[in-house]
Amino acid sequence: MTSEALHRLYGREHADIWDRFDGRFDFRPSMHVFPGITEPSVSVTWSLDALKDDPGDQKLDRLVEVVQEGLVKCSNPGESLWILDWQHTCYRLRPDLPATDMFLPRVLEGRSREGWPLSPYPDGDYYIFLADDLRFGTFGHPWEHSLCVFGAELLEAIAEDVQQVLQRVLRCDGLPTV
Repeated sequence: MTSEALHRLYGREHADIWDRFDGRFDFRPSMHVFPGITEPSVSVTWSLDALKDDPGDQKLDRLVEVVQEGLVKCSNPGESLWILDWQHTCYRLRPDLPATDMFLPRVLEGRSREGWPLSPYPDGDYYIFLADDLRFGTFGHPWEHSLCVFGAELLEAIAEDVQQVLQRVLRCDGLPTV
């Protein structure tokens, strides 16, 4: 079951976006080798450790809200976002359309906008949000416990708010900050 706003990726479409992502970012899944992608020259990677002591998940809720609002703001009308969950169901989302899917499972952990299947918080697996043309997005690494935000327009839209929530930058433009 699909809708105009959201549909699951299958077959060739699923393989094509993963091939595009891997070709552009050199995805290297690992529990011990970080970062898991070649981070773009316009990127900031934050530690998610600030969320470890987060009574009521207020910081997590704010992070998800900021990132997903930024993704919507930076998407052009009619443009899709890719939502990738490594080794699991992936989606194409039109953020400019109302989500009306009844098949969509509710997010079990973490938070998300209504109608979005995942949050950007990497809850046990790699969660990746990408513009249709890969010009901006996020890469959540579950084992490094980090979130990479890339693309000038997305960083301009959300970096200040993400910094307030997460506080500790690990890398800028793929280079360590310390």
